[in-house]
Amino acid sequence: MECYKEFAYIYDELINSDIDYKAWGKFIIDICDNYNLSKEYYLDLACGTGNLTQVMYKLFKHSFGVDMSVDMLTEADSKMSTGVLKPQFICQDICKLNINKQFDLITCGLDSVNYITDEKQLKSLFLKVKDNLTQDGLFIFDINSYFKLKEIIGSNIFTFDNDDVVYIWDNSFEDDIVDMYLTFFIKRGNVYHKTYEQHQERAYKTEYILNLLKECGLICVQTFDNYENKKISKDTLRITFVVKNI
Repeated sequence: MECYKEFAYIYDELINSDIDYKAWGKFIIDICDNYNLSKEYYLDLACGTGNLTQVMYKLFKHSFGVDMSVDMLTEADSKMSTGVLKPQFICQDICKLNINKQFDLITCGLDSVNYITDEKQLKSLFLKVKDNLTQDGLFIFDINSYFKLKEIIGSNIFTFDNDDVVYIWDNSFEDDIVDMYLTFFIKRGNVYHKTYEQHQERAYKTEYILNLLKECGLICVQTFDNYENKKISKDTLRITFVVKNI
C-alpha cells in the first residue's frame, strides 16, 4: 500500500497535536529503569519521522531507526543532532528485519502493529524481534484497541482544517479491517494542492496478541492504557505492551 508518500513533511504538524512523544519517552524510560535495563543498543521500528527516536536516542550508546518510507526517514534524519550518538536510519520492512545486532530496547509506536494486516506477517515481526532482543531486553509497542478501530473509527468520517492543511478522513470497517481513505488539501503559497492517501489497519484483540507473542517465544509482562500508569479497560483506545524474552 502506498502511504506516507506525499505528506511526510507535514506529518509532524498533524500528529504532534495529539501525541506527546516526550511523555511517551519518559514513560518508556521509567519502565526501562524499573527493569534495570542496559542502555547500550536501541531500535525504533516503524520510526516514521523519528519523533520517538528523537526523544530516546541520546540515552543509548547506539540507536537505530527502521521504516519503509524513504521520505519519512529523510525527515527523521534531519531532526537528529550531529555527533557520534546520531541514530542510524535504515529503509526496511520491519517484518523482514535484517540487522545483525542485539538490542536492549526495541520500540514500535503509534499503532504501527495495526498496519500489519496479515497475521503471518505479524508473527514474522514478533519472531524478528525475538531474534534481535537481548535476553534481558524489552520490546515495548502499542496498538489501537479493537474497541477504537471498530467503535470509534469504524465506518465514520472525520474532517480537519487548520488553514494550511485540510483533510477528509473516510473510513470503512469490515471483517476486522478498517480501510482509511484520506483526501488532503495542502496549502503552498496561495494555492491548495490536492493529494490522496489510503491506509489500512487490522483490529487485533488483546488475547490474540498475547497468545501470538507467547507462540513466538516472547511474554507480555505488563499492559497499560496508552503510555500511562493505568490498567486497560473495555474502552481503552491505545494499549501499550511491555514484552520480554521467555
